Amino acid sequence: MATSLLALIDDIASVLDDVALLSKVAAKKTAGVLGDDLALNAEQVSGVKADRELPVVWAVAKGSFINKAILVPAALAISALAPWAVTPLLMIGGAFLCYEGFEKLAHKFTHSAAEDAAAQEVLLTALANPAIDLRTIEQDKIKGAVRTDFILSAEIVAITLGTVQTSPFATQVAVLCGIAVAMTVGVYGLVAGIVKLDDGGLYLSQRAGGGVWAGFQRSFGRGILRMAPWLMKGLSVAGTVAMFLVGGGILTHGVGVLHHGIEAAAQQAGEINGIGAVLEALTPMALNALVGVVAGALVLLGVTLLARLRKPQPQKLSSH
Repeated sequence: MATSLLALIDDIASVLDDVALLSKVAAKKTAGVLGDDLALNAEQVSGVKADRELPVVWAVAKGSFINKAILVPAALAISALAPWAVTPLLMIGGAFLCYEGFEKLAHKFTHSAAEDAAAQEVLLTALANPAIDLRTIEQDKIKGAVRTDFILSAEIVAITLGTVQTSPFATQVAVLCGIAVAMTVGVYGLVAGIVKLDDGGLYLSQRAGGGVWAGFQRSFGRGILRMAPWLMKGLSVAGTVAMFLVGGGILTHGVGVLHHGIEAAAQQAGEINGIGAVLEALTPMALNALVGVVAGALVLLGVTLLARLRKPQPQKLSSH
């Protein structure tokens, strides 16, 4: 009995070790999605009045938990009943990440700053108009953010599932649930901090007093106010780059020729004297990103052509 109990404890410890290790691997792989998730969700609450920012973030976070409560069992069912579908689903997810990243890049070149400013002005005018129901605008933003979260959550769950696909079922459940909870709490906790960063900076910048500490607080608050817009821009850029890295990496891992070709290129780069180690680490990242950009461009082209084909053509008037 004692031996069996020790064996059981050892098995549990082994599973927990596997869960911890696989969770770290899955967290690293989903970091790209996480970066874009932060930028997207922080952007979703822009234009909401300050006293409603945190309630909106909390509403989206609850929607995110519901999304993952749907996605995690679905992922486990796929792993148990159709494990062959994991790789194709990952490939589709990777292609979608690349498409989203390239669409963001294309938007920068196809939309002028004046158009973006005009759209922002329309939103600000609506917020200032007392006749407009702000709760309706708020609910629309929440629905849009939850839809965005569903897509990104699906990517996180799919990537995590690919990491634990060959592990025991109990380990799969633990890792998927752990990553789902950690990512949701982490993302929306950080989003809440980001959207209130300017309020914190404003509070500190207006601190009264003539001492050194009060002066430091005011300076620190002004620094936060200057830094906050750059933080949002930095998150957006990092998220876009990470989408190409993660999406391209998923695609290259699913295509044997590309995967082995990148490995060979990295080994050759590693043989260069002096900087070989650095090049060996950077080469796969650069090539994965390149594949991601190309894949994103091709998917965007296909989506654009399909949309044009499905667009109803104006009927010509027949002359009699």
